[in-house]
Amino acid sequence: MQFKHPEILWALLLLLIPIFIHLFQLRRFKKTPFTNVAMLQQVVSESRKSNNLKKWFLLVTRMLLLTALVIAFAQPFSASETALKEKETIIYLDNSFSMQARHNGLSLLEKSVQDLLKNLGEDDVFTLFTNEETFRQVRLMDIQNRLLSLTYSHEQMELDAIALKANSLFSDDGNTAKHLVLISDFQQTLGTPIQNNAETQFHYVPVRPRENGNISLDSLYVEDLFSDQSKLTVLLSGGERDESIPVSLYNGEQLIAKSSATFENNGKASLVLSIPAQETLKGRVEIQENGLDYDNRFFFNIDEPERIQVLTITDSDANYLRKLYTPDEFELNIFELDQLDYSVLDRQNVVVLNQLKTIPNGLQQVLRTFRANGGTIIFIPASGVDPSSYNTFLSTYFGTQFKQSQTIGKKITDITFDHPLYENVFEKRVYNFQYPQVNTYYEVLTNAPRILSMEGDTPFLSGIDGFYFFTAPLELENTNFKSSPLIVPTFYNMAAFSLKMPDIYHTLGKPVAVDLSLDMGNDAVLNVAQEGYEFIPRQQTYANKVQLTFDENPIKDGIYTIKKELDSLSNISFNYPRKESDLSYTNLENFEEVSLQESVSGLFDYLKAENTITAYWKWFVILALLLALLEVIIQKVIR
Repeated sequence: MQFKHPEILWALLLLLIPIFIHLFQLRRFKKTPFTNVAMLQQVVSESRKSNNLKKWFLLVTRMLLLTALVIAFAQPFSASETALKEKETIIYLDNSFSMQARHNGLSLLEKSVQDLLKNLGEDDVFTLFTNEETFRQVRLMDIQNRLLSLTYSHEQMELDAIALKANSLFSDDGNTAKHLVLISDFQQTLGTPIQNNAETQFHYVPVRPRENGNISLDSLYVEDLFSDQSKLTVLLSGGERDESIPVSLYNGEQLIAKSSATFENNGKASLVLSIPAQETLKGRVEIQENGLDYDNRFFFNIDEPERIQVLTITDSDANYLRKLYTPDEFELNIFELDQLDYSVLDRQNVVVLNQLKTIPNGLQQVLRTFRANGGTIIFIPASGVDPSSYNTFLSTYFGTQFKQSQTIGKKITDITFDHPLYENVFEKRVYNFQYPQVNTYYEVLTNAPRILSMEGDTPFLSGIDGFYFFTAPLELENTNFKSSPLIVPTFYNMAAFSLKMPDIYHTLGKPVAVDLSLDMGNDAVLNVAQEGYEFIPRQQTYANKVQLTFDENPIKDGIYTIKKELDSLSNISFNYPRKESDLSYTNLENFEEVSLQESVSGLFDYLKAENTITAYWKWFVILALLLALLEVIIQKVIR
């Protein structure tokens, strides 16, 4: 038991007063009996004993009465250690898309908000944050309307990140009781629950739907895009075996195809739809189901392809490049060195230096400017030349220096599968392919990343980010690399990366860079718009293109139009990430020392009980009154 005013307990020293009085009144006096009162001696003796007993009872009663009053004024109470500290309460409210799941007709987010509104006191000061917003030191009336209008977010913080953010919101005062309340469905993707520590108590309040079923539109891809009849493959997940669900395909607001997908044992399904070939398409695939809403739509677009400009400067046969750079995606121009008009380089995306005997100084200057403006250079050496004729130019890139020629035959044996050039090229890493042979190559010193290597870790193709070079001539007399399957993805991607064309869709939250072949003015700015929503992306202007970077924007899915003033240039599609579509939850009961509450109301009842201070002063006042009554009774009864 503790006291609110312990200094009043000094008043207990007043108990000495009735003791002194009592001792004074009990002093003995010698009495002399007379003969005429001898008969009363026995009565007087009995009265004296009764009087002494009465005084002792009164002494104890009055001392207890005085003690009860002193203790009552000192205000005794009992409480836990945390109840005596100042409270700091921070609430994390999960508003991610998985909180769209329903419980008794309400979404989990709506239910959580209503529970908070019912249980938070009007005068309670707290901090609340969601996956996107933070409300510091507020009362319920300050954010009530904002809570009721909360929107869902594709961003979902993991538990570690939640703890770090909460720690930044708590004060540095070590004498306060810090409580972090987490209200979420706690999907498995959130990570492992964090236990209480010396500074913070974590309270987990899981909210779950009645049914965990959810069917999701996961992704899609297009096949035979440039053929007479293109095919759109739609991938779905989350269904029961043999369950069928209708799938609709729209071009804008026009329904152009409708079919149904049937799920297999693994809960996945695929559906192939025919789409108009070689036509622009603002596509949207939709399903109708009772799970989450956000993953029932998938946006994509197909625009008229923009051909990549490829210029080849050659001193030998370069016709093999015509088979690699086809007219449907590339515009290839081949010039011999003595016929080249340097001014055409301003309109190119890729320049291939095909086995030139030398690189003139004037061409070197133009190529450096071309590269600085975002162009891509592919260098293929010639055979039988002095390599020093290349080094003035090559040393600008990765400090590259060609050395003497070697005529030792080697095979191309190593592929850098992690290089961006081969991203998504190989389904698996292949080590037993038919190795191309190289008869003559140049030794090289360079800091450029390896792409293809020969035996003995000798580089064959190196480079990254717009500059690539071979160390051996590609003529048939020297290598059979032109006959290898590697040549197609290698040359295709080196050119394709020069102009980052938008994919048919992108995922929100992942950085995306796209290029538009466009000649911009000095002050011109591109903007991106959707109905009711417009923003200016980060952009960098080069001589023959503009690169747009999307990171923080946009914030919602859909098909957006890239505009230059009022002119529409291109479309780009974004979809929400699908990581929350799988409604798999963490079983918090499996974790020891985790403060787990079944509901928001149960949590606040627990916190109220934990922080309750029980006062006892009223009981001591009642005891004092009873003792006063007992004194009266003693006075009346004992004579």
